[in-house]
Amino acid sequence: QVRLVESGGGLVQPGDSLRLSCAASEMPMQNYNYAMGWFRQAPGKEREFVAAIRAGFAYYADSAKGRFSIDRDDSKNEVYLQMKSLQPEDTAVYYCVLGRLAVRNSDGYDYWGQGTQVTVSS
Repeated sequence: QVRLVESGGGLVQPGDSLRLSCAASEMPMQNYNYAMGWFRQAPGKEREFVAAIRAGFAYYADSAKGRFSIDRDDSKNEVYLQMKSLQPEDTAVYYCVLGRLAVRNSDGYDYWGQGTQVTVSS
């Protein structure tokens, strides 16, 4: 059973940076280049795509472009989200995801972590 475990969330001030990490216990199948990525859900809002990476290509939501950077270490089955210039509107639970394709639709991911809270407040 694939498990995704996020870490790195916390309380930061506007303008600060934060790095999220996610470790997958295993890949569903060997010899397949799975996509890994991040979604987020703010209170009272729908879950939204943040970023994904597969086969060296990264994809970002418009809200993340220029401020967030996604990377992965395939030797560790880990994905990272470096966030800078954080703003209160970035406050959300951030979920790590794993799926066959790097799509922006949440239905495209079969595996989800439990989420890590990111709060941006002064």
